[in-house]
Amino acid sequence: MGIGGGLVGFICFVIGSLFQLLWLAIIINAILSWLFAFEVINYRNRFVAQVAQTLDAIVTPVLAPLRRFIPSLGGLDITPILALLIISGIQGYLLPPFCAALAQLLGGF
Repeated sequence: MGIGGGLVGFICFVIGSLFQLLWLAIIINAILSWLFAFEVINYRNRFVAQVAQTLDAIVTPVLAPLRRFIPSLGGLDITPILALLIISGIQGYLLPPFCAALAQLLGGF
């Protein structure tokens, strides 16, 4: 394994980790939204409000395109579930061939 192999492994690790963090952010954002809806927690707590705003800033760009096509089902938003399925599909089916192609491309190093 030359420099290219180590570089490809690192790039694939970073991309996979970013997808995992996005997956986790979507889950935590959904749980927080339920906790806000059932008034278990509220926005008066500055730390909770800041965490919720940060997660919204991360998750909204991912969910917004899906929300344009998928309407809310009686107050139930299923776009996080669909986003999680898409992220899992990318990680399981698109990322490995991408890493293999990148390894072949950088294999000359």
